[in-house]
Amino acid sequence: MTNIRIILFCLLTSLSLSKTMAQENNSRLEILQADSLLGGKGFERLITDVIMKHKSSLIYCDSAHFYSEENIAKLFGNVKIDDKQDSVTVTSRYAEYDGDTQLALLRNNVVLVNEGTTLYTDFLDYNRATGEAIYFNSGMVKDSTNVLTSEKGLYETKIEKITFNKKVVLENPDYTMKSNTLYYYTTTKIAETEKLTNILSKDGNKLNAQKGSFYDTENKIFRFYDGDVESDNSVVYGETLFFDEKAQYYEAKKNVSILNKERNVEVFGDEGKYWEDRQYSEVYGNALVRKYFETDTLLMIADTLITQDGENADEKYTLAYPNMRLIKSELAGRSDSMAYIYADSTVHLYSDPVLWSNKSQITADSINFLIANQEIDRAFLRNNAFAITRDTIGNFNQIKGRKMTGYFIESEMDKLDVEGNGESLYFAVENDTTIKGLNKLLCGRIIMEFKEGTVSRISHTIKPEASFTPPHLFEEGDQSLEGFTWRADERPSRKTINDWRTPKIRDKNRYSFFDEPDVKLPYPENDEIQIITDN
Repeated sequence: MTNIRIILFCLLTSLSLSKTMAQENNSRLEILQADSLLGGKGFERLITDVIMKHKSSLIYCDSAHFYSEENIAKLFGNVKIDDKQDSVTVTSRYAEYDGDTQLALLRNNVVLVNEGTTLYTDFLDYNRATGEAIYFNSGMVKDSTNVLTSEKGLYETKIEKITFNKKVVLENPDYTMKSNTLYYYTTTKIAETEKLTNILSKDGNKLNAQKGSFYDTENKIFRFYDGDVESDNSVVYGETLFFDEKAQYYEAKKNVSILNKERNVEVFGDEGKYWEDRQYSEVYGNALVRKYFETDTLLMIADTLITQDGENADEKYTLAYPNMRLIKSELAGRSDSMAYIYADSTVHLYSDPVLWSNKSQITADSINFLIANQEIDRAFLRNNAFAITRDTIGNFNQIKGRKMTGYFIESEMDKLDVEGNGESLYFAVENDTTIKGLNKLLCGRIIMEFKEGTVSRISHTIKPEASFTPPHLFEEGDQSLEGFTWRADERPSRKTINDWRTPKIRDKNRYSFFDEPDVKLPYPENDEIQIITDN
């Protein structure tokens, strides 16, 4: 019985030792082929057509120094490491390979191929155990879509991810992207960056991000963080900016701004959408418009702004609603909604519209005004038209009628022409200080002219009903026409605009990687190939 136990113990021990030796032998470098073999006692020199094996990989080179005790080989000339169990193949002119750690130090004209992705460099440390390849003295990656270069890089072959660091450049036929940190996913062809990122399109458009970006290089979809897109005609900005090139669609969120360089118009809001092929845009959330003129700026605010642009003026318009308010010089206005028609340069105000000009106020069921030479030229009031001007001592001169046309010079009221059921009330003032009396006039047509914001003359074309009342005979209600309402407290101001929205101040002199020289490209851009031998 004891003998049987001893035999079983010996058999089990033998099997265990055989397994351990097999495992050790599997981690050892093996010599499969060489034309000649020199040396011994731990060092062997392998010459010509050398083939070695390590686990599932075959190693090829012109010659090698093999240190069997350390399990290390130095490989010279036409080095190739080909793993039969994965898709990675690496070549170089020189390499050192450690069989214990599976670390390959490859130097000079290194090429790593992983399916459709190829990495070129002169200095590569490749850990076959982890699948991590690190280059540290410039490298280049090519696939079917992109070429990427940087000074440093980490290729994680097992998860198909490459991390590029320092002077990173991604190029394809459509765009050039630059950053200091870029993550590239070789299967999906998606690039993600950190911090400052600059992109230049083949058409010269500039895409910039201050806090990183996402770029799907195959589907041409972009996402920028604290970014802008600039073309010849426009600049679009948002703290989050999305761009789908195939759909020609932009979407921006938070502190959005859209600048039209051609028309000198800038729009701000909480969210914006733009369809480039249709030249159609929508901006929501405390929207603000700035129209820049040579000597002044028109400001307009509303909850929503819609703009249709294009080459044909008949198709171009801008809509603002609800709660629209505008300011330009001494001109101010408000209504529930506004439409600007480019074909005839006319602004249409709807739903309780009011216009103020210096000391004047006009209201009606609807108001249209014409822009000429960057200034309001005429205002057309329809139904229940009512105009009020305040004189130097605070009196309210008034005129009303069915239809009214106002004429302006440099945004100042110059003349009012009333047609249909015209009524006027104005105060006769002496030396701009003393009231002489009150004139009332009823007439089918009345023309009221102004000078420096006050009534200078009133005329009519049809026999009027007129009256004059001296101050001591004024009675309650005599000093206003029916429907009179002075609405100065509703008049928008620049403070109103600032309270509504203060645009975020952005750095317009943003640092650009395009101002710096690119990293020196490694092999294969180099025509000279250095061959290292063991001589």
